[in-house]
Amino acid sequence: MATKGSSEGYVFFNKQRKRWNAQYSEYDSKTGKIKKKTKSFKTEEEAKKYLRTIMYQKENPLYIEHNGIPFCEVMKSHLKLKLDTNQISPTQFARVSRTIEEIEKTPLGSKNIDEIASSEIQEHLNSIIHLSNSTIKKVYQQFTQTFKIAMNKGYIMQNPMVNVIRPISQKMNKKVRALTVDEQQEFTDYLLNKGIDECKYRNVFLIQMYMGLRVSEALALTTHDIDLKHKRMNVHRTLTTDENNAVIMGNTTKTYAGIRTLPIPDFLYPYILEQMQIADEQINNEEKLLFKPLNSKYTKRTNVNSELKRILQKYFNITDISTHSLRHTYGTRCVESGMAPVVIQKLMGHSDISVTLNTYTTVFDKFKENEIDKVNKYYMNENLIETNNNCLTDNKFYNTLQLEK
Repeated sequence: MATKGSSEGYVFFNKQRKRWNAQYSEYDSKTGKIKKKTKSFKTEEEAKKYLRTIMYQKENPLYIEHNGIPFCEVMKSHLKLKLDTNQISPTQFARVSRTIEEIEKTPLGSKNIDEIASSEIQEHLNSIIHLSNSTIKKVYQQFTQTFKIAMNKGYIMQNPMVNVIRPISQKMNKKVRALTVDEQQEFTDYLLNKGIDECKYRNVFLIQMYMGLRVSEALALTTHDIDLKHKRMNVHRTLTTDENNAVIMGNTTKTYAGIRTLPIPDFLYPYILEQMQIADEQINNEEKLLFKPLNSKYTKRTNVNSELKRILQKYFNITDISTHSLRHTYGTRCVESGMAPVVIQKLMGHSDISVTLNTYTTVFDKFKENEIDKVNKYYMNENLIETNNNCLTDNKFYNTLQLEK
């Protein structure tokens, strides 16, 4: 670490305040002068960590020459740049920041980027195979991106990721289960027999289950999003979180395709009308949110999910369903009804048709035999193919099968 008085910044202990200080120089664009800035911390390590971050962000060549380039600082600096240039949302920033924080806790987290070998990266990735495939993928992507940046900036001469293989998790990929038709009917009957005072999220559950909204989309709805005359619902925003994990109103949906107008089922119309009346009469609800909690600005998705799980476990002995399962239930019923995948894509707000096909591949496979039967019947009706019964009767293998039956 630099000594006191160095132009590259330094850390020192303030005996009077009993705090560790990180001090560095910063150019003031308003006055055109160099200013000394100081920030205090409880521990020396916290002060050093802060100074490393500041010096790397400012790309102080003297500091970097003496202290090297911290691996995690390259990650954090690039992440901050993506946030500042609006390439990622505050929610994405917070999520990736948590991934970087976990990496910082490992032996690699304290190393300079030019000190890390392929074997160390592989060893680290192999050590987290107990985590999910999605988590492993996130860590792998951070490593790949960081070393690519380091190569482009000339921090390293060779990319150690060339010889690294992303391992597969020991965990099975968690699949979202839809309610069966019987389960959906029973749960619907339960909800329709409950007043809003008995089940405050009743209408959220119904909207998800019969219109396919994400829970964050449903919680972002306002009275202005409901077209009563044409019985339509405009979905164009979602509740999300900022970099501090606080719930905020997003400017748009999860994906651009998520912006959509949906027809409101006739049976659901009275319940949405009821929710609109509640919103109109509610105090401190300037945004006219359909689902506004009494003591906070926005409803937390986790609260809705917890209430759903409580109801399903208590009254139906179902433990593997979440709010996202209700949306999945809607999509599954659409497939089972024979709806075209491209229509399902539009209703669900999927960004690409492949998302629809991959999400409901099991359901599509289940019903593909019915569709093939339709084609075969069409062939028969149009006399495109004929069954040669004489040929079958003379076939010894066919006759053997018939005897076995």
